[in-house]
Amino acid sequence: MQARFIIGIGNMTNVPILSYSATSPYLSAKQSKYFIRTALDDASQVPAIASLIEYFSWRQAVLIYDDSEFGRGIIPYLVDALQDIDTHIPYRSIIPSVPTDDQINVELNKLKTMQTRVFVVHMSSDVAARFFVLAHDAEMLVDGYAWIVTDSVGNMFSTLDGNTIHSMQGVLGVRPYIPRLDKLLNFRARFLSRYKQQNPGAPEPANPNVFHLWAYDTAWAIAIALTKVGPLTLGFKSPSSQNSNDLNDLRVLGVSQDGPRLVDAIQATKFQGISGEFILVNGQRQASVFEIFNVIGNSYQSAGFWTPKFGLSKKLVTSSGPSDTVGLNTLIWPGGSAQAPRGWEWPVAGKKLKIAVPVKPAPNAFVNVKKNPATGKFDVTGYCIDVFEAVMQEMPYAVPYEYVPVVDPNMATNSTISYTEICHQVSLKKYDAMVGDTTIIINRSLYVDFTLPYTESGVQMVVPMKKNWSTSLWVFLKPIEPILWAAFLSVFVFTSFVIWLVEHKESRDFGGSAWKQLVNIAYFSFQALLAVPKDPKLKKWLSKFALINLVLLVWLLEKLYSASLTSMMTVHQLQPTVDDLNQLISNGDYIGYQGGSFVKDFLKSQKVEEHKIRKYSSTDQYAEALMKGSWNGGVAAVFDEIPYLKLFMSKHCRNHSIVGRVHKTGGFGFVFPKGSPLVADVSRAILTVTEGDKFAGIEQRWFGYEVTCNNQANAIESGSVITLSSLRGVFFITIGLWAVVGVICAVIWFRPRQEEEPVQEAVAELAVEHVRGNRDESIIWRIGRDSHLLIQLRGNPPRPADTGAKEVAQPEAGLDGVEPPPDTINLEGPDEQVRLVEHPLLTAAAENDKRNEQRN
Repeated sequence: MQARFIIGIGNMTNVPILSYSATSPYLSAKQSKYFIRTALDDASQVPAIASLIEYFSWRQAVLIYDDSEFGRGIIPYLVDALQDIDTHIPYRSIIPSVPTDDQINVELNKLKTMQTRVFVVHMSSDVAARFFVLAHDAEMLVDGYAWIVTDSVGNMFSTLDGNTIHSMQGVLGVRPYIPRLDKLLNFRARFLSRYKQQNPGAPEPANPNVFHLWAYDTAWAIAIALTKVGPLTLGFKSPSSQNSNDLNDLRVLGVSQDGPRLVDAIQATKFQGISGEFILVNGQRQASVFEIFNVIGNSYQSAGFWTPKFGLSKKLVTSSGPSDTVGLNTLIWPGGSAQAPRGWEWPVAGKKLKIAVPVKPAPNAFVNVKKNPATGKFDVTGYCIDVFEAVMQEMPYAVPYEYVPVVDPNMATNSTISYTEICHQVSLKKYDAMVGDTTIIINRSLYVDFTLPYTESGVQMVVPMKKNWSTSLWVFLKPIEPILWAAFLSVFVFTSFVIWLVEHKESRDFGGSAWKQLVNIAYFSFQALLAVPKDPKLKKWLSKFALINLVLLVWLLEKLYSASLTSMMTVHQLQPTVDDLNQLISNGDYIGYQGGSFVKDFLKSQKVEEHKIRKYSSTDQYAEALMKGSWNGGVAAVFDEIPYLKLFMSKHCRNHSIVGRVHKTGGFGFVFPKGSPLVADVSRAILTVTEGDKFAGIEQRWFGYEVTCNNQANAIESGSVITLSSLRGVFFITIGLWAVVGVICAVIWFRPRQEEEPVQEAVAELAVEHVRGNRDESIIWRIGRDSHLLIQLRGNPPRPADTGAKEVAQPEAGLDGVEPPPDTINLEGPDEQVRLVEHPLLTAAAENDKRNEQRN
């Protein structure tokens, strides 16, 4: 109040008012042009305090301040700064400005019963000294606690006695940094010398504190400004004669005519003072560096520095330095530990954690609450409960808790109220947490905090399966996928082409017109698909190889095709009755969900009419409703979260199927109030449990091994289809063999040949066929014009039974339809042999000469 009064007088009289001790943010230079603060505003240290709390990742902090304008002035700035770093303030402890020890102890007992162990203290140095002595006696400066004091204590640290310093071991503090310049050291020596001269026999004073240094720099600023302005000759302008003559009336004060020039000169003054650089902006001295100190032993040690540009650093940096300077030096905390406190602990006098557990109207594998008639207490079991208890065992500290079943008082079946409502009660701190099959969704996360999920996330639908016989007209093509049909046809055509290419010049069966050749080769190759041809008409090894390759491929495909087609024609096919949510909506079908879950709101958000939604309480009711169907009092599909659907399918998988797309959710998580420090530790413990073997054991206990439905009974058509990818190895072998044979043929074809006699032009072919039963053999010769034909028949054929007149057997027409000459006969008799006949074949010129002679 005194400062405000003086500032008002200065404003009325145009007299500059300079203050080196008024640090309250309530006093602002903006209120008066003639008020200049040469001290630092208390609010200027708030960013440094917030950086400390953020550096140690403390999520909660309690503010302790005295009930005065000075104490309250910094609080709005601290609240805003901590809110920006997502640090919650669960409690504000207000100490009377002139407190008794009992009043301080009452507040300390309150603080001791809280979970938060981070305290920010802002009060005058004399009250702070008493406060820390009592806090030390209350065993609140031990391991696990973190204390931070503002510059109101740090600036006056040199005035504290030994007992107070002993009580403050491990406390962190923030104060303006005073550079250790030569002029500062000289000032201290001169100050001590002059003090002894003026106060002989008095005890030696403490070193000058920052207020002394600010006062000294303030005097220098005034002196420099007066030097710039020169003599103040204008004086004061007296008030008019109409003003009151009462000396207590401030209106009688004169107005300085030199004040405007002087205040402008002071605000423009800049120099290097003993407390650091002296710069004023809008009448306010600007902070540049704050020192972080740690109370150790009989004094303190510097732990680091904070600057607006670089934040916390181990050493004072004025430009971007190496990364190893970031942070703070080693600290000693209350209790002597070098490890930073977690920021919260279970209070010694605190209660157990109240865990809300939703009550289900029917037995449930996830959460099951049953009252014990012998003890009258509730037995809480289930998959979620086992996971929570396993997580609590992995916590780095003991967490006392008790389960509190939550029942809707308006329900005769004692079923739970909606999970969203329980989450809302947790946010109001009626419960400390909620454990159950609670899904993490965005609406709930607005007012509670969730841990990491411990189950698979998502919402899907389960539908019944219907039988479907394979009655398609083209079902015989379905065992093999189209691309495999195309690949096989390609091999078939290629094989036929190779056989024709190799054999058509050597065999009359592949000769003739183009159409005849095409028909013969197609018939021959198709015959190979059914059985190996009995007629050995292939003469070249390459064509035989091609045929063998094709037969092996056909044999393999035939086996697979037969098995697949048999499965399709004999097995009952099961298919889902519906495929997606849109189909349900268009059909007007009823849809089921689990009571108490958020799925109802989800379905309504998907444009499902509310009267088409039916509530069920257990997975067994799901099966009954799906069996009835949508128009017989049941439903066409049930929507639920994936963990529940897996539990349902473990019992009813044979006639049901999970279909449709997965609507993503956050999975199951544990619920805590906003800002709860437990969330981070519980989440880490969840990761430890889910990544270990313990989690698999819990799932096995409640759900058993994963049930695999009979795929043959529930197969759909695509399950039996033979694909090209499944036979790609066979085709790779086939292609590889063709490649090897191609290389061999190329080598044979292009190899150098020895010079041979010129091949004579063939004018005819001689074909001899030997028929023996069902087997025939044929030999073909090419006959040139200048060649000779020698035919010799050996053997003793048996005589006919009839020795009478010999019947000459005329040979039949050849395969090519050409009748034999009339003088051709079949020789018979055991003693008959064909003599060697050698007739030269005449050239065309000789033959013409012979004909001319015969004519003549």
